[in-house]
Amino acid sequence: MAFSVVKYAGAAYLIWLGLRKLFTRPREPDPSVVVSPRSDFGRLLRDGFVVNLLNPKTALFFLAFLPQFVEVGRGHTAMQIAVLGLVFTLIGIVTDGCYALVAGTAGNWLRRSRIYLTVERYVSGTLFVGLGVTAALAGNGRK
Repeated sequence: MAFSVVKYAGAAYLIWLGLRKLFTRPREPDPSVVVSPRSDFGRLLRDGFVVNLLNPKTALFFLAFLPQFVEVGRGHTAMQIAVLGLVFTLIGIVTDGCYALVAGTAGNWLRRSRIYLTVERYVSGTLFVGLGVTAALAGNGRK
């Protein structure tokens, strides 16, 4: 009983979000505005470090995959792991930095595009309504 109330409340909320998105008058793009809040570099660095430290994918890589490339016969096992970890980190910084630059540039360009804002409004509104209807009509998984 309680599950169905939560299910239908969630479905109704998704449908309401979608309808609001579809029928709310879109805001006009402002070509002079670039929404890019400035953040403290130290805070960004700390947050990124904590996220990667707690990321199970990173831990799995360093504990399971990286040691396969260490040759014990060559000595300095700790140094080999440190160098491999440093190479992994540098590759991550370069690739993630490129992704961030491309995403930031594309985001600023898309925010100024009237066509994109219109398409985004209809696509996201329709998806929210569709997800809400799907959630409302989906079974509870019991047989």
